[in-house]
Amino acid sequence: MSVAAFLRNGLRLLIPLALASTVLLYLYPLFGRCAFPLPSRDVDAAFEATKALHWPLDRGLDALSRQVLQSVVGGHSEGDQPASPPPPPTKLAPFRLLVLADPQLEGDTSIPTNLLGTFPHVKSIVRHLTWQTQHWCFRERLRQVAHDLVDICFEDIPYLLMSLHKRFDLVGNDFFLAHIYRTLHWWTRPTHVTVLGDLLGSQWIGDDEFQRRSSRYWDRAFRGGERVPDDAASWPEHDYGLAGVLRDEFDPDNVWARRLINVAGNHDIGYAGDLTPELLERYERVFGKANYELRFGAPANASRRRDADYMRVEPEVRIVVLNDMNLDAPAKDTSLQDATYHFLNTVIATSALVEQEGVFTLVLTHIPLHKPQGLCVDAPFFDFHGADDGSGVKEQNMLSPDASKGFLEGIYGMSADPLAAAGGLGRKGLILNGHDHEGCDTYHFVNQTNGTSAAERSWEVARWADAQARGLPALTTAGLPGRREITVRSMMGGFGGNAGLLSLWFDEERWEWEHEFVTCPLGTQHMWWFTHFLDAGVLLVILLYGVVSFLTAVEGRRLIDILFSYSDFDIKTVLQDSVKGIATTLRLDPIDATMAIMLLRVILIATAALASAIPAPSGTVPFKHPIPFKYHGAFNGLLLVPSNTTMAPTPTWTPPNLPICQKGALCDCSRIKDPNSEE
Repeated sequence: MSVAAFLRNGLRLLIPLALASTVLLYLYPLFGRCAFPLPSRDVDAAFEATKALHWPLDRGLDALSRQVLQSVVGGHSEGDQPASPPPPPTKLAPFRLLVLADPQLEGDTSIPTNLLGTFPHVKSIVRHLTWQTQHWCFRERLRQVAHDLVDICFEDIPYLLMSLHKRFDLVGNDFFLAHIYRTLHWWTRPTHVTVLGDLLGSQWIGDDEFQRRSSRYWDRAFRGGERVPDDAASWPEHDYGLAGVLRDEFDPDNVWARRLINVAGNHDIGYAGDLTPELLERYERVFGKANYELRFGAPANASRRRDADYMRVEPEVRIVVLNDMNLDAPAKDTSLQDATYHFLNTVIATSALVEQEGVFTLVLTHIPLHKPQGLCVDAPFFDFHGADDGSGVKEQNMLSPDASKGFLEGIYGMSADPLAAAGGLGRKGLILNGHDHEGCDTYHFVNQTNGTSAAERSWEVARWADAQARGLPALTTAGLPGRREITVRSMMGGFGGNAGLLSLWFDEERWEWEHEFVTCPLGTQHMWWFTHFLDAGVLLVILLYGVVSFLTAVEGRRLIDILFSYSDFDIKTVLQDSVKGIATTLRLDPIDATMAIMLLRVILIATAALASAIPAPSGTVPFKHPIPFKYHGAFNGLLLVPSNTTMAPTPTWTPPNLPICQKGALCDCSRIKDPNSEE
């Protein structure tokens, strides 16, 4: 099979595969039926509503087809009812939050050569051989050199290859994260976007590396996103202003759809035992404040609000962005911990009364609340620095039970005492966080009927699916106050490229907010790599096929026949005489001339190998081997012409018939000599 035919048949297989994988990758939310939930909680309706954002004619065509069908099928009967009008378009949830967690952009600290240097053992050998090191004898010096030579093979070269692979992988990982953000943002049309901490991969990096990773975050992974302005990130106050108004339709001019609500994570600023003013300052300078709140109002039917009942307030979503990295003690910098608790107490003090209806409190943080072991993948865990480092918190998987209790009873106002305000049921809300890369969906509640006093009752946790099966969320008014906590699975490739879609809508009948959360995973990064490698390979094969086809079109086979009609001795002789003549004219060094001969031979052999499989153009008669040619050596150049061509009388030599060699054997052409030579 010729090269052209092989490439052509390969493209017939590769092009459909590349198109299918590319379409699947770039439209994965469509094939995964990803959509923000609707108030109806109908998955199919949510998908159709999202699809209508991109193809609005689809809804009109469906309505028109129904009318035509009704007129054709039922239009001939007198008793037929008139065609019903098309259903009104499904309204979107006014608050649609695209939730991403733990991208963890890595960098220099994951590249071995940045830590060890490139070929460090080569430098060590140089130091040994130049007597820059001290050894008790020469034999010991040679032994160290021998060890370094071995380490070059088993350490330096593998580390170099690993570093090159890691650099390439970092670029690909950035674009993998960007693909998730860009594709979901385009398809689902969120009103808000949040990244729940661990934006970067390490809190221990220097300022230069921090700036490089931050630039990759904004310019590559989340390109098009904007930092929340400091004037919009408000401190909690009684007399506050709204950051925006929510609407139940798509608004292309919504500035909050472009702003990223970033949450500080342990890999961004460190745990309580690591956090310093310098780490916090550089984070807030690039990614936004660590503690602030946002309030968004929603229009509602004023007639449904009972004016006499002051407990019904204007519908509002309150977003609390909280740095919970230093809620637990001991902390390295107590002033930063005091600032966090001051913010938390201000949030509680400026909250609406627990009896008031219409406000939904959404807390965005990083470290999850406390849960018993076995409920989620991560178990409760604390580790602390040594006394020399301040004994602060070094690592933690969850908040302590006391900090978690403060969350639920402080921010949300829930209580184990049924005699507390509003029966201890607290405020409506939801907690979103990251940190546990596997993700977890739980429900925190307290049974007010246990024991004889509130002191005897403790907070319990159940998986959200189990809580729904037991009907716990519906029993909130029956002495079981509780709140849902969603630990969002990481968007990293190793965890399926996950993303969350949170919808909030206001129920005017009950005068309270409802929510629903779904996930939309892309899959591991291998699919992303496979698709782009496949696309690049197809483009390369298309280019190669074009080159081969071009060579075929210009009858490249004839050139190869000419080349193959000469023995290696003839080609070598021609090249030597040609290059020597050129070298003499240009006054080149003999070594350069020899290198030129070798390069020309390689080019000729490569050209012959490529074009030998190219079929001759249709309608032509292929040449037969061997073809007698005349070598005109008087010109010190390469001049190949058919032997029947009339040339000026010059000393010529026609190669004799060469011996026929057996397959796989070499012909001895050393006996053949040019009769015109001086030998």
